Amino acid sequence: MDVGSSGRSAGIVSPVLLDDSAPPWRENTASGVGDERSWAALWHSRELIGYFALRDLKLRYRQAVLGVVWVVAQPIASVAVFTLVFSELAGISSEGVPYPVFALVGMLTWTYFSSVVLTGSSALVSNASLVTKVYFPRMAAPASGLLPPAVDLGISLLLFAAVAVYYRVFSGVRLLVLPIWFLMLAGTAFGVTLWLSALNVRYRDVQHAVAPVLQLWLFASPVAYPATLLSGWQELVYSINPVVGVLELGRWALLGTPWPGWPLLVSTASAAAVLVGGLRYFNRAQRSFADVI
Repeated sequence: MDVGSSGRSAGIVSPVLLDDSAPPWRENTASGVGDERSWAALWHSRELIGYFALRDLKLRYRQAVLGVVWVVAQPIASVAVFTLVFSELAGISSEGVPYPVFALVGMLTWTYFSSVVLTGSSALVSNASLVTKVYFPRMAAPASGLLPPAVDLGISLLLFAAVAVYYRVFSGVRLLVLPIWFLMLAGTAFGVTLWLSALNVRYRDVQHAVAPVLQLWLFASPVAYPATLLSGWQELVYSINPVVGVLELGRWALLGTPWPGWPLLVSTASAAAVLVGGLRYFNRAQRSFADVI
């Protein structure tokens, strides 16, 4: 069935979605499932991804009275609670830096990751009418979830800069690693999102499980405490968590904490496996999206 032609006859397809420069749609063929084709399709669909992201940003702030204040309110409140519970009551180490700024970096990293996963996991279901009627690379929908939280992250980093100045924390030339850190963070979040967004099309229970699983994942990750609390084989098993490496690298780059060492390698390999597996599963599953969504 030619989805594009049926959409034109119904008069519902926007010019953006029928861009002649877009790659040929191969959803119902076995030859369009390679990872290289996936990245090429995302690149050709960059304008569509930007449109989805801008739409989500407008919807988020359209009737928000305080606007971007909420972006900084959440990490501030979380850091206050973490400081009381983990630093004051439990006496958790913060690797030689003031605990509030230590926890703030963890929260900024986690907030981006969880926001991408929450938004992207439901992106296909939220755009069900487009998936069933309009031509576009399906991966563009979850990919668009990477951008709005990046705006929030940029605002939050300004908050971090102010707090770092107050506590006189400066990591020097390590700040040059921040672009690599962000790419790792985005890739880790995107890998998880690909799995969940594809599974959510077929199993709607997934959308109800994402939020509580993320809540548990928060405490299973070194957001409010350092990964160095563990050692030996326990640290190895713990580092399989794909979020561990990006959290520890972020603190190394922003705060000047000790180099994460081999746990960073283990966690990065785990994140890469999730991303590659997510790409392949999404490419296989997308063939039936229009039928089951």
